[in-house]
Amino acid sequence: MPLVKSRMACTPHTMTHFNDRSKHLHSLAHTLRQVLVEDIGLRHGSSLLLAVSGGPDSMAMLHLMASLEPPLGLNLYAAYIDHGLRPGESPQEWQLVQAACSQLSISSTRIQVDARAEAARHKLSLEHAARELRYQALERLQLELSFQWLVLAHTADDQVEELLLRILRGGSRQALAGMRLCSGTRIRPLLLVHKNELLAYMDAYGYSYCHDSSNDDLSFLRNRIRHHLLPLLEQEYDAGVRRALLKCADTFAADEDLLGQLQEQAWNKTINTTMSVGADGSVQPKWVLNLPSFVQLHPALQRRVLERLLYTAQGKAVYEHIMALHKLVAFAVHGKELHLSQGLRALVDKDTLVFTFPWGKGATRRSCKAE
Repeated sequence: MPLVKSRMACTPHTMTHFNDRSKHLHSLAHTLRQVLVEDIGLRHGSSLLLAVSGGPDSMAMLHLMASLEPPLGLNLYAAYIDHGLRPGESPQEWQLVQAACSQLSISSTRIQVDARAEAARHKLSLEHAARELRYQALERLQLELSFQWLVLAHTADDQVEELLLRILRGGSRQALAGMRLCSGTRIRPLLLVHKNELLAYMDAYGYSYCHDSSNDDLSFLRNRIRHHLLPLLEQEYDAGVRRALLKCADTFAADEDLLGQLQEQAWNKTINTTMSVGADGSVQPKWVLNLPSFVQLHPALQRRVLERLLYTAQGKAVYEHIMALHKLVAFAVHGKELHLSQGLRALVDKDTLVFTFPWGKGATRRSCKAE
């Protein structure tokens, strides 16, 4: 699908504001500087890999970060990820990103991935596959460059949409805490800024950006939330729904920080990690859960410990598996075994629950069945 609306399509840059960037900072740049330094803890001379798609949010981030490069002594590098989904638009997006980076004296690169093949190979949604490949590619480049931070252009509006998406999918309290300003080496310095502020900034300086036609595709749930659900909630239920959702996320995030600390303590108290040799000769991790200590925990912490264990072992934690493990622990019949995904087994052994991959990781026979 071609770019829609001529005013949104990529056009030549207005370059008059690129020179002498450090002397006259825009109010958004001052806000961004405060977030980076005070909230995220960015140090002078930090190296940052910017994920730039060519859309208004990431292009605004590119220009704002460039304006902070001299005063903060930043080392910036931009990456454009081509998912192979929009061959009619991607070259124009990359051309825009490359031109802007050239004018800003910022190095840039394009990385191509195949989202359709990834989705088919792992039976994922196209959106999920694209996101996974995008982060993998960005983190590989970040490691290759030895850069400290990966900078993402998520905004307050993205946070609201993400929260509604997670609510509809039955997300946990942890999920409803939303995206964080800082998650490991990933930072989202625009997470408190609304899209209309960024658009006003782009228009004020005459900076160009592209419109991603996939954002209009209502087959994606996120787009239906953006174009249908959110306007409906604002018009028919509460005009301040965005603000209310952001307030909820902020509250949940504070609670999650405390629960995360308690979870760490509970993990150290109940879990012992060693190695074991499976029947196929492979050496795999083994997790031993101390049942007497585990049952003394609050149910909320029990769930979090089990969730973390499954994430650690399998890379995912399914609600039904957590509940099945709770049931296994409740009865704690010696020799009882639960078959989980990817070959993970949970076996009751006296006062412990032992998690292993007896046939190697990846075996899926009789998945999630108790014996």
